[in-house]
Amino acid sequence: MLLRQLEYLVALARERHFARAAAACFVSQPSLSAAIRRLEHELDVPIVRRGRRYEGLTPEGEVVLAWAHRILAERDALHQELSALRGGLTGTLRLGIVPTALPAASLLTTPFCERHPGARVGLESLSSAEITQGLAEFELDAAMTYLDDEELRHVRRFPLYEERYVLLTPVTGPLGAATTARWAHAAALPLCLLSPRMRNRRIIDECFAADGAQATPAIESDSVAGLYAHLPSGRWSSVISHAWLHMFGVPEGPAHGPRVGLVVARDDPPSVLAEALLTVAREARVRDALDTLLHTYLGERG
Repeated sequence: MLLRQLEYLVALARERHFARAAAACFVSQPSLSAAIRRLEHELDVPIVRRGRRYEGLTPEGEVVLAWAHRILAERDALHQELSALRGGLTGTLRLGIVPTALPAASLLTTPFCERHPGARVGLESLSSAEITQGLAEFELDAAMTYLDDEELRHVRRFPLYEERYVLLTPVTGPLGAATTARWAHAAALPLCLLSPRMRNRRIIDECFAADGAQATPAIESDSVAGLYAHLPSGRWSSVISHAWLHMFGVPEGPAHGPRVGLVVARDDPPSVLAEALLTVAREARVRDALDTLLHTYLGERG
């Protein structure tokens, strides 16, 4: 069994299309198909359900895929550990981040890169569900996400900060001169919010419901940048995490929310890059940095 065959299988499961998987692996489609057939022959099990097109994996194929993720992750961990012994970390730290935590990412990635100049960081903005899947399939080394996510299993958690919410609203609007606002009052505004598939939106909906209100946004986006694109018009309001305060001054007092933190899979052996990031996180004082930002804009500490 060759590691390359396992890489082809992982690519096929990810792309769900033979041609796209072959392109992602920089080989021809016949070469990829032949390699997977050889893998089936060596393991003596059917791996791919074949029809006129890719139809998914067999039950045996799902088992092989899980082992493929694990074997390839251990190969990467071996390379990382050897590079550290040679004098410094190399390779790419694969870091998934929920969109609302993106502004805080630099509080970890900058000192990480300063401490390990030979390493690189690949950031992906992902939903909490995508992060859970990425960690389970060894596609991510670590993630910044909500620590109370019940789907997160077999991970180590390191708290970074408590998410707090602020209202961005036009100064000429009904709450423009307010220093605080109830969730029920905010629900009555013309809103643009993240889409319901995003964990942050579901949390915000719970806050509205706790105040006896239901938000019906006219605009929904799968990215915070999509929300910001609408705010300069002066028509729309939005509720965002306080981590984005470096871009806007806002009139509303903060409300406490769930903890956001760093999670890494409980691998054995662990990812050397992920361990290095955890070391940086322990010294970064992310919560203090964001609280200082909150104090700068709102003139108070929560």
